[in-house]
Amino acid sequence: MPEVNFSDYGDVRTLHLGTEWVQGSMLLNAPFDIELDYVQRMMAWLLFVPPGSVAKRHAMQLGLGAAALTKFSRKKLRMCTTAIEINPQVVSACRFWFKLPPDDERLNIVIGDAALKIQQAEWAGTVDALQVDLYDQDAAAPVLDSEDFYADCRRLLTEEGCMTVNLFGEDSSYPQSVAKISAAFGADAVWAFRPTREGNTVVLAQRTPSRPARAELLERADAIQTRWGLPAPKWLKVFKPIEA
Repeated sequence: MPEVNFSDYGDVRTLHLGTEWVQGSMLLNAPFDIELDYVQRMMAWLLFVPPGSVAKRHAMQLGLGAAALTKFSRKKLRMCTTAIEINPQVVSACRFWFKLPPDDERLNIVIGDAALKIQQAEWAGTVDALQVDLYDQDAAAPVLDSEDFYADCRRLLTEEGCMTVNLFGEDSSYPQSVAKISAAFGADAVWAFRPTREGNTVVLAQRTPSRPARAELLERADAIQTRWGLPAPKWLKVFKPIEA
């Protein structure tokens, strides 16, 4: 496993796997907020569920990073939250340096290979929000990016469940990744953001395709911003179905 370390730049702490590539970040004065734009966009599944139902749902992250999504889901959204991380050093780093709390009735950190763990029958049909952000120390392309993997992800989801995926890296291929996601979920189930300035493109896939009315999405976005401080109204300017 690569060496895990961190660095501080002003009020931001970043996680690294032995290289200069940032694997996650944390605001030192607001450790349970989400600092990076693309990580905030991984919460776009909130647009597809009633805000009042969120705390009763189950979130799962594949790849812990700096635990931003995991901490936000547990602390701010008050969800039952599971994270699967292959590198035990990353878990230790998040506990020591990134304010990740110990496991409790709402938090479960699983150490292991996400590709294998998500095939376990106990998880099937239990996840409402699946967030996939799997990169090695070089961050050149997603570590898991096959049609079979995305089909396994789909099997995790409840009927209202959504998967969000971060697609990034000089060796990654956005069109090919979207084609694999579309093959697993159906093209009418897939939405995408425009890339961030850093080049991260977040793609969302629904277990059950839907096309909420614009007015409903605007209402949900306002509620998300009011309740949890995420810039959801801005998302709607750069987020749409891939077949729209």
